[in-house]
Amino acid sequence: VQLQACGGGLVQAGGSLRLSCAAAGRTFSSFAMGWFRQAPGKDREFVAAISWSFDSPYYGDCAKGRFTISRDIAKNTGYLQMNRLEPEDTAVYYCAAHNGVGLLQNDKEYSYWGQGTLVTVSS
Repeated sequence: VQLQACGGGLVQAGGSLRLSCAAAGRTFSSFAMGWFRQAPGKDREFVAAISWSFDSPYYGDCAKGRFTISRDIAKNTGYLQMNRLEPEDTAVYYCAAHNGVGLLQNDKEYSYWGQGTLVTVSS
């Protein structure tokens, strides 16, 4: 499956962005879709994931209370609504397809990755 993330951009602190991740090639049938981010010089960080069939979200500490993950099965697309953005949220955001086996917050359990979309939050 091919994943294409978009929606990143430059936003002021306190603003919002919505990222999208479209699955192309075939119907997205993975156990879950996840979002990760990587800031310059830092390790990749788990942001959020959602069970594709059961619409159950799971959030990393960086996302709780500010971000909302969702998915539209008919459109084969996942979303990450990010509110009250802070400069510390500046990173490249990646969507990925979970392999259905391990922990949602473990990036090694994701088999397919999108190309990433850059989010820059200015202070």
